[in-house]
Amino acid sequence: MGLFEKLRNELIDIIEWVDDSRHTLVWRFPRYQNEIKNGAQLIVRPGQTAVFVHRGQVADIFEPGHYELKTDNLPLLSTIAGWKYGFNSPFKAEVYFVSTKQITDLKWGTPNPIMLRDPEFGPIRIRAFGSYAVKAVEPRALLEELVGTDKVVDAEEVTELLRSIIISTFADVIGSSNVAALDLASKYQEFGEQLRVSVQERIDDEYGLEIPQLFIVNISLPEAVEKALDTRTSIGVIGDMNKFQQYQMGNAMEAAAENPSGGGAADGMGLGLGFAMAGRMMQPGMMGGAPAPGMAPPPPPPAAWHVAVNGQTTGPFSPQQLSSGVASGELKPTSLVWCNGMNGWTPAGQVPQLAQLFAGSPPPPPPPPAG
Repeated sequence: MGLFEKLRNELIDIIEWVDDSRHTLVWRFPRYQNEIKNGAQLIVRPGQTAVFVHRGQVADIFEPGHYELKTDNLPLLSTIAGWKYGFNSPFKAEVYFVSTKQITDLKWGTPNPIMLRDPEFGPIRIRAFGSYAVKAVEPRALLEELVGTDKVVDAEEVTELLRSIIISTFADVIGSSNVAALDLASKYQEFGEQLRVSVQERIDDEYGLEIPQLFIVNISLPEAVEKALDTRTSIGVIGDMNKFQQYQMGNAMEAAAENPSGGGAADGMGLGLGFAMAGRMMQPGMMGGAPAPGMAPPPPPPAAWHVAVNGQTTGPFSPQQLSSGVASGELKPTSLVWCNGMNGWTPAGQVPQLAQLFAGSPPPPPPPPAG
């Protein structure tokens, strides 16, 4: 090999991009003063596209393959540069490599709640988040609309724009669906595909990008609304609240009876539950059903008594309820009571109206003498 042949071979460039990043969308080949030598080797790997730009104009585009750069495979660049009879080495041009692979695991979400009019609950706020993938399909549009003169463009630089489009489109899709909030979870897949198609229509032929995948992972309501729904569900599972309360009070009274050494706290609990049960038994419909139509309601109790239990006020109780409490041993002469008109809390045994409740019955007469 002669000296001139050796020198000529040393001037041949290899233009390639070894992509070690999963999120790089566009990369510009570094070249001093953008000089490329005649006969340079261009290697475009699968999942890449090479774009030549001359003085701000997009020229030739190369799909995956191995090329030797000459005038015949750079027709647009030759026209722009005015090469009628070939070009002298070196020539100036910028080479951009565009990744045409799918960039996956990109996230989207609503930064602020979206207001909707739900057919069941009325005005509500919802949030949503999910994932999507993006792919470059039109390198020319991508370079002209988004890249400009940047050396490297990562997916994050375009995802801000895409997230805004997705969120805006999501609000339109959900708002026009008129689907109740409780039915949204069953339509994630349907809404996700509808959202992907709508977003694709907005970016088609404008940014050179495609959205091959888009998923809705979750649509959520505000925490307070979710708690209210949980309460509503619990009530629906319980069914008849009156029977449920009776069942709970019966269990508590049975537990208190099985633990007579429970002390003051157990006594207080029994007093409260016993009085509450007595009050419920006196309500219309609990024993004997509702009053007949036209019948006058019963008169109010003559007095409403309150009982202090463990430092807390319970009641109001009627005299009949207090009598039941005395009979069960829950109300004692030392129990503090109060009703309207009294100056303060007083032991029940010292209140004239209640003292008779604690008076024992007189002993029976003595038996007759034996005859």
